[in-house]
Amino acid sequence: MTALSLAIGASLLGQTAFAQTTKPTQAPERKIFTAQDQAAAIIPAFPDARFFADSLEDFRRALPERRGPWLALSAGGEDGAFGAGVLTGWSGKGRPEFAAVTGVSTGALIGVYAFLGASYDAMLEGAYTTINSADVFEAAGTHESLVDAWPLRRLIDRAITSKVLRDVADAHDGGRRYFVVTTNLDAGRPIVWNMGAIARRASGEALALFKQVLLASSSIPGVFQPTLIHVEGQGGVFQELHVDGALASPFYVAPEGVRDLPISELYILVNGKLNMDFGMTQRKVLPILGRSLSLALKAGERGAIATWTGWARGGGIDLKVANIPEAFKLESRGSFDPDYMKALFAEGQRSAKWGAPFEVRVTATSDSAENAIARLPR
Repeated sequence: MTALSLAIGASLLGQTAFAQTTKPTQAPERKIFTAQDQAAAIIPAFPDARFFADSLEDFRRALPERRGPWLALSAGGEDGAFGAGVLTGWSGKGRPEFAAVTGVSTGALIGVYAFLGASYDAMLEGAYTTINSADVFEAAGTHESLVDAWPLRRLIDRAITSKVLRDVADAHDGGRRYFVVTTNLDAGRPIVWNMGAIARRASGEALALFKQVLLASSSIPGVFQPTLIHVEGQGGVFQELHVDGALASPFYVAPEGVRDLPISELYILVNGKLNMDFGMTQRKVLPILGRSLSLALKAGERGAIATWTGWARGGGIDLKVANIPEAFKLESRGSFDPDYMKALFAEGQRSAKWGAPFEVRVTATSDSAENAIARLPR
């Protein structure tokens, strides 16, 4: 569903006024490589760091060693404030230690803290309640993007410390897994990164790659710059171009057709609503594009949830889904509006503290896939 990341980017640009100037630098040429080179490409220091998202064999090799609850975190940009609020509010009610956490786009950034547990709640709250658009992008185009994402790069650089890396590595060595999805534009396929396998190398190179992957997963194509990742293949050393993981799906659980996963229950946290609110659309290119592609985003989310609802029922796995409630009506005044994000964080936190943010879609002992799918918002 290629509209997913574009919807976020077009919406961001449709809400934001900026001087659309272009920096004079030109994109340096990359070394030419072939499909055969790409198929053989590895990062020598991290041979077990990644695999194609649709590779069942590689996925099974990377699975956590113990059965337990899984958490899948979706894309959503500034709406990630909702997911951050849910997770911090949930901590006080006994948030489980997840056997696996998967993250796409903003979900990848949340995923670091979700994976590491309640001791990182303060950092998670700060990441989504103390920033504004200037912390994410500069309103000036580059040779390969409409805005410059150097502030986001700086934000990630400050957030991901050597201690974070050690803690991720320790959790990985304890049998748990943290997966992040990027899209390899050259291969035309999503890539799953085993972040614990990277972290356990405990080196400056590991820290740099960890940050690169998080940046790439959040790099909306055409809006933010893509991320270059150095690899080696049959043709020697070359650079792959990686962008937002949400190009493939709004969230990631496993390759299609997978069965018998070590999952006791599956939580899907959608950083957004499942329906569009009414809104008058400006007769300008970017607002029209943003509104139209956002419709595709919502349809993609509902479709993915329906798919995993049927899968969970067939595998006898509890499935629970949380998303921004339709009753939340506050509108953002622009991209990464601090007041909007704080209110959304508070909504997520309140729902977790005093209610049940996750709606039960399927239980292992009752319901039917057909009835659960029928309950999806239209």
